[in-house]
Amino acid sequence: MPVFELLDGKLAVASPTQFVSEGLKERQDIQRMLRDQIDVLGEDLFVLAEEYGGWLDSNRRIDLLCIDSDANLVVVELKRDEAAHMELQALRYAAMVARMTFAEAVEAHADFLRRRGADGQGAESAVLSFLQWGEPQEEDFGRQVRIVLACANFGKELTTAVLWLRDQGIDISCVRLSPYRLSDGRVLLDIQQIIPLPEATEFQTQIGLKRQAEQKYQAERHEIRYEFWQQLLTLAATRTKLHAGRSPSKDNWISASAGRPGLQFVYTIRQNDSQVHLWIEDNESLYQALLADRDVIEDAFGSPLVWKQTDQQKGTYIAARVEGGYRSPREEWSTVQHALVEAMVRLEATLRPRIAAR
Repeated sequence: MPVFELLDGKLAVASPTQFVSEGLKERQDIQRMLRDQIDVLGEDLFVLAEEYGGWLDSNRRIDLLCIDSDANLVVVELKRDEAAHMELQALRYAAMVARMTFAEAVEAHADFLRRRGADGQGAESAVLSFLQWGEPQEEDFGRQVRIVLACANFGKELTTAVLWLRDQGIDISCVRLSPYRLSDGRVLLDIQQIIPLPEATEFQTQIGLKRQAEQKYQAERHEIRYEFWQQLLTLAATRTKLHAGRSPSKDNWISASAGRPGLQFVYTIRQNDSQVHLWIEDNESLYQALLADRDVIEDAFGSPLVWKQTDQQKGTYIAARVEGGYRSPREEWSTVQHALVEAMVRLEATLRPRIAAR
């Protein structure tokens, strides 16, 4: 959208210009002005350091290193015109500074003040005052690192990368710096956050929090299921060698050969129920032969079984269901696992001789 100047009762389009055309340099001019008025990039920002490079074995420097009111570190990366690959550079900086402590932040700010001719002794009090802390709170400092990219032109590749990074939970934003020349020669600077759009920030934050919660739930589910498998396989090894050598998995099933190609004895665990079954892949004649002896097989097993032909896969199975799964209360895990192992032992004892005889 163009920027208009009110001139003699009419709207006059302000002429877009470039920083280079106006003789404005990246570090000496743009960075300096933003450093001295950092609130134009975010009202909750406080400049810790400029051209920060306080890490070993690297000559890379963060244009502006800030903190926000939540004590998160904020890496501000600036470019005068083109923004190619600046997100990659900012990500490296964010990784490098992620472990910064409160004491290191104070030292960085003290050095920043001394470079500007001020007394570095007031660095800690300035940081504490901004954060509204009475004393340092190391555990609450720098829990996250935000990234702010600011430049005149953002290409499609960069904005696509930024949107993807945000989907992955990285707090990264883009601020466009657009200079305009007025009719009397004055230069305006239009500063607009384009990712995320300010109007959608709260909504996108809610979506991001929901996605993070879902990702956390998925990760916890895999961890819990893995632990359940560990206990189940350890218990199973005391009763049968059928699944010996199998390792815990993040999947919800673990199988072992039933002695013939296409036949597997399988443990399947779900959140609230589980089962053991014989999987019969693409062998309808065997399934029908076993089904013909259903009453005898179920009598030998000791309880009814589930006989199922699947539509989605080329196979059938004969299963025993067990109440409870990996989302059951942990105090109930042992009961569920013993039931699964006992069911597997009985299922194998019942079906293996009949498989061998076919």
